[in-house]
Amino acid sequence: MARLTSDFWVSAYLRQAAHDGLVAVLRRRGAAEAGAIFVKLDRLDRTAALYGPAPQSLAEDDGIRRFQLVLDSDPGSVEDRVARELRFDSDLWLVEIENRAGDPRLDLVEG
Repeated sequence: MARLTSDFWVSAYLRQAAHDGLVAVLRRRGAAEAGAIFVKLDRLDRTAALYGPAPQSLAEDDGIRRFQLVLDSDPGSVEDRVARELRFDSDLWLVEIENRAGDPRLDLVEG
């Protein structure tokens, strides 16, 4: 099954967050078709998490983008990790969402 483009997926994610009353912003626009998407979750309690694409070995072949936890720490450490990811892949997308409940609103895999 074909997967949605990164551009379309991010647009839908931002709209859904706004519909649900959450603050979510696009911090960096990546490659429109297939750029890797990272989501930073700010829990507004001095903790944050970074989610990135799940490895293909952990994802199902159903066209749904799945994510895995990259880092769960303080916002400064998460920003440092984002900077490292950007040095590795300049075409990545970065979305930031604020949610006190700690729910990133992503399809997650364990791993």
